[in-house]
Amino acid sequence: MTAAANVKLDVDVLVVGAGPTGLALGVDLARRGVDALVVERGEGLAPGSRGKGIQPRTMEVLDDLGVLDEIRAAGGDYPVGMIWQDGRPAGERPMFDPAEDDEEGSPFTEPWMVPQWRTQEILRTRLTGLGGRVLFGREVTGFGQDEDGVTVHIASGEGSKTLRARYVVAADGGRSAVRRAAGIGMTGAGADGSGVVDPDPILVADARISGLDRDHWHVFPPGGDSEGFMAVCPLAGTEHFQIVAGFPAGTAVDSSPDGVRAVFAARTHLTADSVTDLRWISDFRPRAALADRFRVGRVFLAGDAAHIHSPAGGQGLNTSVQDAYNLGWKLGAVLRGEAPAALLHTYEEERRSIAADMLGLSTRIHRGEARRGRETRQLGLGYRGSSLAVETRGDLSDAALRAGDRAPGGTVEGVRLFDVFRGPHWTLLTVGADAATPVLPGVRTARIGAYERYGTGVFLVRPDGYVGWAGTDARGLQEYAARVGLSVG
Repeated sequence: MTAAANVKLDVDVLVVGAGPTGLALGVDLARRGVDALVVERGEGLAPGSRGKGIQPRTMEVLDDLGVLDEIRAAGGDYPVGMIWQDGRPAGERPMFDPAEDDEEGSPFTEPWMVPQWRTQEILRTRLTGLGGRVLFGREVTGFGQDEDGVTVHIASGEGSKTLRARYVVAADGGRSAVRRAAGIGMTGAGADGSGVVDPDPILVADARISGLDRDHWHVFPPGGDSEGFMAVCPLAGTEHFQIVAGFPAGTAVDSSPDGVRAVFAARTHLTADSVTDLRWISDFRPRAALADRFRVGRVFLAGDAAHIHSPAGGQGLNTSVQDAYNLGWKLGAVLRGEAPAALLHTYEEERRSIAADMLGLSTRIHRGEARRGRETRQLGLGYRGSSLAVETRGDLSDAALRAGDRAPGGTVEGVRLFDVFRGPHWTLLTVGADAATPVLPGVRTARIGAYERYGTGVFLVRPDGYVGWAGTDARGLQEYAARVGLSVG
């Protein structure tokens, strides 16, 4: 932990919360040269497997943030499900609908499993390697804001301090203290607005287990004397399993180590002493809730502070990291004076509707009304309705790539598009056209022949990998470039 006396207390951006959202945002800001500080109430990174599924779109994001090799090394593919009945294997079942090869022009087609504690470690290492800072044991107790910035009150074991930041991002989870201090409410499922998707509590634990193979995701349906389901998934890159057990509404869940062992023995053919080295235990009721706003003045909400998901379908962590990816480049452009502050209005415009859609999807999956498939991989998400999406071509087919869509990858004439896009810059891509294009300082340029995923034309790709502007030639590009802070030479 860095000594408080050595910390500069005036920063461009204060990020509250050192979970995947806050750390990913910290990485994105650090690589843009933004002076940012991440503070975390806990004394260290949160333990537990929690959000263990990294969807293909988030894999693309992590590739761009420079941690793909580490994420690959730390995880593995999801195993097939094994259904158990009366102590015997009763057949295998895929846990996800299969993806087509190269679906959506991505090298990633299936979710990748990495325990959340390991994802956090990787992002923190990347952040500190870029010169970023994380301080633990710091709790935000309140703030006030004015035209120029935010004054934040922070409590720690060393006493209370005041920090001045130009912007604050709340990434401090579903019980966000910053969201409450900002007076932002949440609206959720259920007649009472509590967000409870399912009143049945769920127990989750990480443990070593003897007697189960690591080649299957073991599923024990309710039956006989069992009052609920149990699923036991081997955690890739570790020697542990994640245990998930459901209980009837109103049950007082025993979340002690002995309680975990007891329910494991009651619902499987194995004994309680098969469960050892319990390193994390948690219980909760699945919720789905959406913040009424994602921004108040200079304070932004991201991740679970803005939207709370049922874990079904693996959408929470992924939607959260993509919040950070959307906000990071916009904060960087405004703080460097390259773009007007109005650019920041598009964060809520773009991300709140996405979060609402993903909340609906995860809730349907939780209730058994949808399966984990193409939608959950998040490659098809985009911002066609955004004010930042300007499409100047006419007569496009319904399937055509348009402004606001995610820019597909692929290799054309030896040019690997994701290699061109990787980094904090914009990219001006000319596809199958002889159109002359302007010089945009700081913008990477590439020219390839006709490519079916793009058709032909000129595409200005945003730093977060979505098409901002598209045309048959460069006419009209200058006006758009000026609006987003790109000067034209």
